Amino acid sequence: MKLAVVGSINMDMTVTAERIPLKGETLLGDSIHYIPGGKGANQAVAMARLGAEVEMFGCVGDDSNGEKLLENLRKEGVGTRHIKVLKEVPTGIALITVGENDNTIIVVPGANGQVDQIYADSIKEELKAFDMVVLQQEIPLETVHDLICFCAENGIKVILNPAPAAKVPLDIIEKVTYLTPNEHEAVLIFGEGETTEELLKKYPEKLVITQGSRGVSVCRKNGEVLTVPARPAIVADTTGAGDTLNGAFSVQIAKGEPIAEALRYANTAASLSTEKFGAQGGMPTAEEVERELKRNEEKIG
Repeated sequence: MKLAVVGSINMDMTVTAERIPLKGETLLGDSIHYIPGGKGANQAVAMARLGAEVEMFGCVGDDSNGEKLLENLRKEGVGTRHIKVLKEVPTGIALITVGENDNTIIVVPGANGQVDQIYADSIKEELKAFDMVVLQQEIPLETVHDLICFCAENGIKVILNPAPAAKVPLDIIEKVTYLTPNEHEAVLIFGEGETTEELLKKYPEKLVITQGSRGVSVCRKNGEVLTVPARPAIVADTTGAGDTLNGAFSVQIAKGEPIAEALRYANTAASLSTEKFGAQGGMPTAEEVERELKRNEEKIG
């Protein structure tokens, strides 16, 4: 099982405060942390911690943040030999405010903006060696769409996590194996004309919509809409929970697990990730997820 992630690699500058400030308001922060992040890198780390063989594709700058991020990925067991180090381009940064069990994020793309058509063309032959390619939208959308078309033409499974929110052309939706928006992203992609249930029924076992504390939903091939409830958590930081869910879901699908079991596993992993600070810092191992699933089964039993 070999997974490729093509996406963003950021340094997260995370400030904790009593709450998220209002427009025009100044608050005193409690602490500041510099933490490896980026949706692509986060999902790659989540997969590696869950036992997958993962290769990261993307760009960083030739600066101290870039060096630290490459070192962190290697430490986590993620392959980095296809990450391009760019001169005179800063590594991407995410400015994150955490308060009241929620967060706001502003991303400055930097080197992530250079994951362009030239870079995409340079990695296409390499991607043929992987069982699945996982993409997000923190790199240029033209690159994302081009790689989805390439994977579809070459029979490579693709998971697209359409975050940050942006329109996804319908022909691209047809070509991905799975599309995993949250509720807000789904509205931007499909409009407000249809309910969540109606959307899910249009794309059985392709469209997976995450709904925060209400869990995650998908339509089975038989037309039944399945909602996997969220695991209750003592929340410390929600940053990276969605990336953990996508990473865990990708690993389970690549292993051939049924979609219901894959979502139950992914939901549990995402919930566990919120109980520790930092996007990658809270991501659980396979042993931790399995232990929690077993504990829940014993409770039900």
